[in-house]
Amino acid sequence: MADETVGVVGAGIVGLATAREIALRRPGTRVVVLEKEQEIARHQTGHNSGVVHAGIYYPPGSLKADLCVRGVSLLRAYCRDRQLPYDEIGKLVVAVREDELGRMRNLYERARNNHVPELRKLSREEIKELEPHVGGIAALHSPRTAITDYPAIARAFAKDVVDSGGEVRLGCPVTSLTTVPGGIEVASAGERVRVDRLILCAGLQSDTVAALARDRPEPRIIPFRGEYMLLRPDRTHLVRGLVYPVPDPRYPFLGVHFTPRVDGSVEVGPNAVLALAKEGYRRGTVSPRDLLALAAYPGAWRMARRHWRTGIKEYRGSFSTAAFMKDARRYVPEVGVHDVVRGGAGVRAQALDRDGTLVDDFRIHRAGRITAVRNAPSPAATASMAIAEHITAAVFDGS
Repeated sequence: MADETVGVVGAGIVGLATAREIALRRPGTRVVVLEKEQEIARHQTGHNSGVVHAGIYYPPGSLKADLCVRGVSLLRAYCRDRQLPYDEIGKLVVAVREDELGRMRNLYERARNNHVPELRKLSREEIKELEPHVGGIAALHSPRTAITDYPAIARAFAKDVVDSGGEVRLGCPVTSLTTVPGGIEVASAGERVRVDRLILCAGLQSDTVAALARDRPEPRIIPFRGEYMLLRPDRTHLVRGLVYPVPDPRYPFLGVHFTPRVDGSVEVGPNAVLALAKEGYRRGTVSPRDLLALAAYPGAWRMARRHWRTGIKEYRGSFSTAAFMKDARRYVPEVGVHDVVRGGAGVRAQALDRDGTLVDDFRIHRAGRITAVRNAPSPAATASMAIAEHITAAVFDGS
């Protein structure tokens, strides 16, 4: 249908990529992005570590795997075309104990099934040739894994939307959604916007905004704050590329790793502590409303029963630099508490089902004229352009 108006709620990288895809691929469609903040990429996109994931971790056949692999190629081409940072510094996934070797072999097979390019196994000696300061008994090397600047990419996406005749409206929090004949009326910032179709890409607020659309109540968003240390400038030489642990399937997060940034700094982290507000970037930030919602959700208590030991360990690292760096030293033995300073923090929108299961794959619901992105964790930034293709196809399928 020509001359439609499509609304997109959320000006993070997924929302902007989706708006851009529709504006470019659906001539005659008017696109309006509504963002509650006064700037784009204010939350998860703006606190992203900048890694362009190659697809090593994700179950073959999952949306994560398919869209990550597709997204890498699209993002690489876009960055090169727009002269945005894109540096293939490579990644090591390092085993430091014998009991990690089996998991590393499984990871290698998974990555091969996901067509991760040029992946190879390294011995202890080969690790030292590539990363002289990194310890470990074996590793996987993904030379095409890259780093970039996701806020800069989001700004470029926003410009593409505007250049294509669309709008990006800042300072426009969505307060209600009303179904009207032939469309949806969106109330935002004292005005009402009528759209023919609506796409919700609200990140940390995705369950709250989905409730306005009367979407299903699950999954709920549980905020986890990830805190980083920064290597002091005279110690950044300790790593050349990305250095990651072998993931343990018993635990929900990857664990502490070393991440060079495009600005030359090197992050160490993150940990993963339960935040006391959905936008709780500081320890002292508390939202009574978010806490009450968390306490009233049965899935939160079921999650806590499963992972309370991990939670205690993560909180210990939050308050103690020595505890935080204990895991980091397993991978770079020369790094110590005096080699780092406190860095920034981000909040991950972790989707949680009612049974206490942490949702791993992307979840995108469509109900009539409204499409809701309910879970878009890492590698959502990497996969953003492929997610945009997927959403656009779902939104206009059969129309």
